[in-house]
Amino acid sequence: MPVLSRGRHRNPKRGACFMELASYLAGERWSDHPACTHPLLAALARLVNDNTSDESRAKLVRLVPSIIGLASDDLRVDAHIALRCATTALPVAAAERQLALAVSVLAAEEMLARLDGAPSGRLSERSRRAMDEVPHAAEQARRFSRAARITEKGFRRYAAPNAVQLAVVGIVQACIADPDALLRGLLEETIAECDALIRGEHTADTPAVTSPAHV
Repeated sequence: MPVLSRGRHRNPKRGACFMELASYLAGERWSDHPACTHPLLAALARLVNDNTSDESRAKLVRLVPSIIGLASDDLRVDAHIALRCATTALPVAAAERQLALAVSVLAAEEMLARLDGAPSGRLSERSRRAMDEVPHAAEQARRFSRAARITEKGFRRYAAPNAVQLAVVGIVQACIADPDALLRGLLEETIAECDALIRGEHTADTPAVTSPAHV
């Protein structure tokens, strides 16, 4: 069985990143971009793998089988991944990263509202709590977001991937006791949320919607 390590690997004998191991277990061609997993979820897995310390990376192995088969072209999945990442990182990130993360939260919420045919400006309870932790950045983000309207194509290609990358970097550089544990928890929670979304399940962790007045 390949051993998890950073980066890409030519073959299993040289080790594996999280998604290369997923491709191996799924019986696909050796790749860190296998078809068995949603592209943005796979991007999160690669980032967590590469930014986790060598001492903690082995703890990720148990999550690999759970990511196999979570493939979808529904933009709601991208939005939920971006939202989960941004709301996790926002309360712990350094001040200079909070504005970008808060904007990511609002962009993901706006995209979900648009896709659901709901009123613009709604916030999930999870998002509201995260934004309340950083009131100054939240207010700046609200002013910025009122002047910007992202397209669905732009969200998928740029905004959602940027939110995931910003979140991982924000957690890695945060002044917290165990960033590895938070990264691992983020990946585990995101996989579980994607599993519920893609397989049509409903769990208690699905964000609840609050009044548009919060934005």
